[in-house]
Amino acid sequence: MDPLRWTDDLPPLRAPLLVTAFEGLFDVGGAATGALASLRSSNALPVGEIDADPFFDFTERRPVVRIDDDGRRVIDWPTNRIHILTNASDARDLVLIDGVEPHLMWRTFSETIHDVAVAVDAAMVITLGAMIAEIPHTRPPTITGSTTDPDLATLMRLDQPSYQGPTGVIGVLHQHLEAQGVPAVSLRVAVPHYVSGTPNPKASRALLERFERVTGVRTPWASLDQDARDWETRVDAAMQDDDEVALYVRRLEERYDRSTAAALPDADDLAAEFERFLRQQGNEGETL
Repeated sequence: MDPLRWTDDLPPLRAPLLVTAFEGLFDVGGAATGALASLRSSNALPVGEIDADPFFDFTERRPVVRIDDDGRRVIDWPTNRIHILTNASDARDLVLIDGVEPHLMWRTFSETIHDVAVAVDAAMVITLGAMIAEIPHTRPPTITGSTTDPDLATLMRLDQPSYQGPTGVIGVLHQHLEAQGVPAVSLRVAVPHYVSGTPNPKASRALLERFERVTGVRTPWASLDQDARDWETRVDAAMQDDDEVALYVRRLEERYDRSTAAALPDADDLAAEFERFLRQQGNEGETL
């Protein structure tokens, strides 16, 4: 049985970008799925889901039973949902897939994501993630972008993956997309390791802002400004009476401030390079 279930007809889409985020190893502080949730809140249309049954060990991730408004028992499974987000003022639409990193059959799951990309004729796949890092909570979160496509890496000033070791479903997905010739980019936000166990709206905001800078597609990152400030205030208050932690954070701040990260190009220039790359892909007749 095909695990991909469309629950509604797909509307006409304009060269959409497929954007994914999955709760799990690659979602520290819920930053990536939090960013996708903010996108979904912008009038996204649910159009499908990936059936949980083949991909989850339900002794590890148990479904939840609840009583609905009509008094009926309902079981909520760990579903990966598919939404469409259109904005007439942007040149491209977005297809969003978010949910939970599966336990089983990662290659089949990656093939299913690719099937979605084919069905919507996606121009590119962009995965959002969040990883633990030694950075201070008082500074803007750093974002790392990477792609296996050397031309795209040069144009967008992205890294090419060099990591070797245990990976998650995102690593498997990117390898599968590379094998299929599908352009794909990973955007990862750094989350302070000493506050990694709680939701981090500051990191979600940073991911959305960088996504907008790279693609030129507008996102609601500014709507997270107050949440990000409130989060930082709570962290400050929690460490106020701990001199040892406060000293450690100051050292992280000094290291952060000394670092010389490459300056980002102008947002309009970056988005123009992104569009130029995708037009070149289309002119060469490449399909998903």
